[in-house]
Amino acid sequence: MSRIGKRPITVPTKVQVTIDGSKVSVKGPKGELSQDLPTNVTVTQDGDTLLVTRKDDSRRSRQMHGLSRTLVANMVEGVSQGFQKRLEIQGVGYRAQVQGRNLVLNIGFSHQVQIEPPDGIQFAVENNTNVIVSGYDKEVVGNTAAKIRGVRPPEPYKGKGIRYANEVVRRKAGKTGKSGKK
Repeated sequence: MSRIGKRPITVPTKVQVTIDGSKVSVKGPKGELSQDLPTNVTVTQDGDTLLVTRKDDSRRSRQMHGLSRTLVANMVEGVSQGFQKRLEIQGVGYRAQVQGRNLVLNIGFSHQVQIEPPDGIQFAVENNTNVIVSGYDKEVVGNTAAKIRGVRPPEPYKGKGIRYANEVVRRKAGKTGKSGKK
């Protein structure tokens, strides 16, 4: 049996969970999310805990068991606490700022790059080089952070670009230049 799938999910007091067949809706102080789960997985609510169980022991059911539990747990955590991803900008003259809701990046192009946030996503900038993407849907937060990083990924020679916080970028040795031998 799936180790992740059999763990119960505790529901905070401010969060309301509605189960309608295979559709699970979660509403909390940060927002509202819903997810259609596979038919071979069922979710039951017992007081302030949720249990995800599978209907049979087929390969597909076992695969979907842990995934479904994680999706529901992420929805509960997202509407109660939210998620955030941190990005770092490295490079001389590279900086970011928030104008209204949009994120404006100056990252070595001839123009500024403006990124509009999807619904439920907020941008924050610390020290002009640290960008924080926050929201209640883990998938959208991750996709938005990846989109920002994709504008100027870190390059391996000088390390300039946009990277996740704590991301390790493997550096390469550049050209050796003059070797001194003739």
